[in-house]
Amino acid sequence: MTTKEEYTLFYWPDIPGRGEFVRLCFEKAGVAYKDNDDVPYFSKLLSGKQESGVGTPHFAVPILGVRVPAEASDSSKKAKTDDAADVKHASGGTWHYISQTPAILNFLAPRLGLLGDADRLEGLERDVGIAHIQQLCATAFDLNTETHDTHHPVSVSSFYDDQKAEAKKRSADFRQNRLPKFLGVFELALHKEGEAANTETTGRRLVGTQTTVADLSVYQVIDGLLFAFPKCMQHLQQSGKYDRVFAHHDELAAELKHYLESDRRRRYSNGIFRHYPELDDE
Repeated sequence: MTTKEEYTLFYWPDIPGRGEFVRLCFEKAGVAYKDNDDVPYFSKLLSGKQESGVGTPHFAVPILGVRVPAEASDSSKKAKTDDAADVKHASGGTWHYISQTPAILNFLAPRLGLLGDADRLEGLERDVGIAHIQQLCATAFDLNTETHDTHHPVSVSSFYDDQKAEAKKRSADFRQNRLPKFLGVFELALHKEGEAANTETTGRRLVGTQTTVADLSVYQVIDGLLFAFPKCMQHLQQSGKYDRVFAHHDELAAELKHYLESDRRRRYSNGIFRHYPELDDE
């Protein structure tokens, strides 16, 4: 595990949002990071005004800032201080910035020891194992997006009340068709990996036997859905079709207990996961 880097996560204040996928990685790995919700500051990052030299533009937060502190890098190299980003973070090595949640998690997973069993493989098997982890992360992010679209199916810039009728239609399809399909994929992944590891319903992981970024990502989406659609999720849990998914959620919650009970864990409110009772009707 690489721990020499210094990390800062830039995301909106108050809400967990997509930034939570990143936080869970650091919290699970026990690696220190800073949470920066200074909107005027990271707005400059989004506009490209906060970085010197050639850099890839950022569409939206979360943005991960990473550097090797000067004392951990070549001491003969003078840290750059001519751009606002370096000044903001004080002296040290040059900051680099990465955005888009999948890219951030792909960057962090090998550094934080979150590739699980795949990290011990070699060659093609290792590459395929990592791709399978990324595949399940992408599926979780798809579900995350579709959850958001239940309350904003027409326009992300419009208010919920302006699209409530469309939201009810979208949510009905989501509850009846989309959500069971996603849970079915996760259930199957847990079933297959559990068979390979010869474990019971509990103690399973999505890829291999150890917790990976895929497990953390799926945990976060399921947790948000339990808040946003409590009646629907209770019905799905009682159906008995997704026992491994809900057991997986409970096990990850136990692993993350110290963080989840801390003030670092942001509460669901007005972000991706919102509870509107009228959208949770069966």
